[in-house]
Amino acid sequence: MCQLLGMNANTPTDVMFSFTGLATRADEHKDGFGISFFEGRGLRLFADPHSARESPVAELIKTWPIRSDNVIAHIRKATQGRVALENTHPFQRELWGRYWVMAHNGNLVDFHPRLHGAFRPVGDTDSERAFCWLMQELAKAHAGVPAIDELSCTLAELMPQLHRHGTFNMLLSNGEALWAHASTHLHWVVREHPFQPVSLRDEDLRVDFASVTTPADRVAVIATEPLTADEAWTAFAPGELRVFENGRSRAVC
Repeated sequence: MCQLLGMNANTPTDVMFSFTGLATRADEHKDGFGISFFEGRGLRLFADPHSARESPVAELIKTWPIRSDNVIAHIRKATQGRVALENTHPFQRELWGRYWVMAHNGNLVDFHPRLHGAFRPVGDTDSERAFCWLMQELAKAHAGVPAIDELSCTLAELMPQLHRHGTFNMLLSNGEALWAHASTHLHWVVREHPFQPVSLRDEDLRVDFASVTTPADRVAVIATEPLTADEAWTAFAPGELRVFENGRSRAVC
């Protein structure tokens, strides 16, 4: 099973602590990793088909405090598609003049939708096909950029069509919000004032967030499995879709 990590915040925040916890899990998920950072309308995306335990790109991310309000990361255990850069998540596309990024954990069986020229996969994974199909269906449903709530409702209508083909745990963002859908394993937590010291589950690392935040800061973190040992993570229900804005979470439609 691949591992997902998402972060949504009300102010640009670095994700080094959570990414360190995610990368530790690359012993079993060694078929590549990727991470994307939104900065306004811009996007930084780093990907490597090598394990995050061994990749110099991963070491760069751990030590370079890039600050972003929407982050999506993924470490891969291949199910469909060979181990190659073009099959490494997250995937990126443009729609309505904004970058979109998606990462997927799961396996979609017999999912071969008809795709038109605007959205075609470069690699050969079920995940990228699903992303292209989602972008195509969103473009068909809305002539222009819809509001976040309207987008959320459209995504809620589309999710069951993917869910019926197998496991579809997903993180999706356009830099304005972050959507998370769970078929099986996905958890979330919100960090806000009063901040407490937090320890990673899989690495001997502890951070006192009170020393690096302000009382106005708020950060939501989404992960396949809880990354920390001393926070109250909430499990998604099967089939649940949530949207995260400014570090706040709410169920969709």
